[in-house]
Amino acid sequence: MKLVYILAGIALFVKMLIMPHSEPNLLDISTVETVVKESGVPNAVSGIIFRNRLYDTIFEVIVFTIAILGANFLLANEKPSCSIYQFKDQPSIILARLGATIAALVGIELAIRGHLSPGGGFAAGVAGGTAIGLIAITSSYQWMQDIYQRWHAAIWEKVSVLVFIVLAVITLSGMELPHGELGTLFSGGILPILNILVAVKVALGSWAVILIFIRYRGLL
Repeated sequence: MKLVYILAGIALFVKMLIMPHSEPNLLDISTVETVVKESGVPNAVSGIIFRNRLYDTIFEVIVFTIAILGANFLLANEKPSCSIYQFKDQPSIILARLGATIAALVGIELAIRGHLSPGGGFAAGVAGGTAIGLIAITSSYQWMQDIYQRWHAAIWEKVSVLVFIVLAVITLSGMELPHGELGTLFSGGILPILNILVAVKVALGSWAVILIFIRYRGLL
């Protein structure tokens, strides 16, 4: 079997050396330019996700919400874990919290400027969830739970979903905000707002899932 893998690797390597690169498809380039022009943002991916394929994005957000509810439902009848596994040594705690700070700053940057450069709401939410996860494995569960309840994170998560759906439906009906000047922070019409809403939703949803698994499984 190893010989088959080796021959396959050699064949792939020879293929990359011998076969010429395909010529660029000018139609694809013109499509990207059209998306940028119609959406008003340099990041064509954001333009596609939050404009051309906004109908799909709505259900992606809904599916993520259902996944969070499902995790809570499936583990609700289990007994909470007696032991929670966390970092105890000081160097690991410092490094984890430093990483959490960096991830949080990256998440904010991606949420605010995701329509101008690579990034966007989903990537920003993942960065935010990573920051929360790093804090969770260096802090007590009760402290994380108290902050989650004090700031009503569950309510904000649901509000962000509802507002996203409402704005998305309005956009799909043909109503759009002025695009502004291409390449500036306040451009793209409704796209930056949708980016931020998705980032909030994914980050807070990740926080909820992290707390659920820590409580019932003792680890992430």
